[in-house]
Amino acid sequence: MIHAASPSAEAAIEAEALSHVELGAVLCFVAGAINAGGFLAVGMYTSHMSGVVSSMADNAVLGSWLLVWIGLWSLLAFIGGAMTTALMVRWALRRNLRSAYSRPLLVEAILLLVFGIFGAAIDAHSMALVPYTVVLLCFIMGLQNAVITKRSNAEIRTTHITGLVTDLGIELGNLFYVNRSFPDAPKVRANRTKIGNHLKLLLSFILGALTGAWGFKAVGYSATVVLALILVMLVVRPLWFDFQAWRARLLGRS
Repeated sequence: MIHAASPSAEAAIEAEALSHVELGAVLCFVAGAINAGGFLAVGMYTSHMSGVVSSMADNAVLGSWLLVWIGLWSLLAFIGGAMTTALMVRWALRRNLRSAYSRPLLVEAILLLVFGIFGAAIDAHSMALVPYTVVLLCFIMGLQNAVITKRSNAEIRTTHITGLVTDLGIELGNLFYVNRSFPDAPKVRANRTKIGNHLKLLLSFILGALTGAWGFKAVGYSATVVLALILVMLVVRPLWFDFQAWRARLLGRS
């Protein structure tokens, strides 16, 4: 499923790995579900920091300093999530582990279950936990977004679709451009593969958002279990491979 290794070994396992687009589509689904479901849970979207920073500015002008403080911690949590992924991936790549990109997603799966526990407490009228839940979700989103960013060399983002929709619009503009006006100029060509990939990612995010909203409305925080299982299914194979390799080395020393 998701694999990582040193540059010399990466080509040998590429056939076994999900493509960037396939992995991105799965993570877009998860991110859409978390974002939409999280909004029903805590009343905030936690996947895009543009809105968080804008709301901080609005609340500062309005004098709502508690909300400014929550926004600041949300921003720092997103950054911290991305930093955590970078550190984990770099550590694993230096050791030629195939699970380098899987480890942050395993952490995300665990934290989603923690989010479900927080949600149960919120449902029990402990509204004081809402800010902590928002910060937790922002950390999760930063963690996930950095995984696909590093895996795809910054070609794909999954937790927000502004850049994705912008790139799609650019390619559609190229597609419908009429070249006959300047016959001597280089022809404008659309990258149809990129259009297809962008549409796949966009539809995955929309489907995830619909699924997450419906799931949280229908079954509440138990919906996080399904999302966590999706992530575990992605990461179990490379993690098991590295565990077997570690065990073989351990037995070889004894």
